[in-house]
Amino acid sequence: MTKTRTEKIESIQDQIAQLENQRKRLVQQQKEQERKDRTKRLCKRMGLFESMLPDTIHLTEEQFKTFLEKTVATDQSRRLLAELTAQGTSAALKNPTESAPHSNKDEGENRATAQG
Repeated sequence: MTKTRTEKIESIQDQIAQLENQRKRLVQQQKEQERKDRTKRLCKRMGLFESMLPDTIHLTEEQFKTFLEKTVATDQSRRLLAELTAQGTSAALKNPTESAPHSNKDEGENRATAQG
């Protein structure tokens, strides 16, 4: 049975609506995954931070903010961050399927550099 032009238009409009709904679901899933990834990253990093500096656990939010502002604002910490960022970027450019190499030895050296 042949469809009239009106029926074809309605059919195509239904397909468009279905595809738009599918797009919305996929965007929603992507945003949800990004939120989960961010939460996981924040928890891991703060856990690492607190394990390295347990005295910060008892600071108030304002004290912690002040501590971070004063520590991160130093020229040394900015240089270190720039170096680490550059290393991560160059490693990602060399092999985009893998993240930058990571080892506990590197963390200890970086920690010593940041403290010294």
